Amino acid sequence: MSRTEEIDPDESPRAAFAYLLRRLRTTGGLTQRDLADRLGYSESQIGMIEQGRRRPTQHLADLLDTEFGVEDFGQLYVRTTWAGSPEHFRAWLDEEQEATALRSWEPMLVTGLLQTEAYARALFAAEPGITPKEVDERTQARMQRQRVLTRDKPPTVTAIMDEGVLRRPVGGTEVMRDQLAHILELAQHRQISVQVVPYNAGAYAGLLGGLIIAERHGTPSTVYVESQPHGRAYEDRAIISGVLRRYDCVRSEAYPHHLSLNIIKDVMTHGPQ
Repeated sequence: MSRTEEIDPDESPRAAFAYLLRRLRTTGGLTQRDLADRLGYSESQIGMIEQGRRRPTQHLADLLDTEFGVEDFGQLYVRTTWAGSPEHFRAWLDEEQEATALRSWEPMLVTGLLQTEAYARALFAAEPGITPKEVDERTQARMQRQRVLTRDKPPTVTAIMDEGVLRRPVGGTEVMRDQLAHILELAQHRQISVQVVPYNAGAYAGLLGGLIIAERHGTPSTVYVESQPHGRAYEDRAIISGVLRRYDCVRSEAYPHHLSLNIIKDVMTHGPQ
């Protein structure tokens, strides 16, 4: 079975674009060569887009909407660009959406996939020079990103965070209480594990910045490392190996899942003191 036949349209916006393209083409009785000739593209270009291996362009989306008499491709194209997300972060978002497992470490904030809308909005609003419109766009982009957790075959997620993350009242007391409740709710899903590194761990590897590791079928493929003014994604095997060693060191300091959830409940009950 080819990769195209296995594509899950809920996997990512790019996968949805690929799935729709193949379905409408085959329903219309067209080969990839036929469609390529009509649109002025090469057969290999159409094939790669149908396999989800190539990002579509606005021009192609417009041509496909005209060819098939729909508006879906234009709408899906906007989603493949991750409009509203910072440009430097968009390549990582593609990797995240196609990952079969995600492992994150955060020393300061709740990881993006577990954030509530109010928590995310409070973070974005704190950015210097950001406009209310940009806050809205970035908040909605973050919520769109979280759809990866509810698709038919979601990735396995392991989220490790410092205890200080739980006690920092981002957005105020009520927003933070709702955020902690949201983490507890998500942690009931079998594919989501949450671990907390306690205060008494002292100095340990990982305090200098957060990171995320994307895996595909058991193999780490890309890592995202946070820094100022913005983070960066890496595919270099040596860098990935170094990040994995750091992540393992952090995880060795963390409480297991069930004890970590008890810490979160305790903070909700007694406050951040």
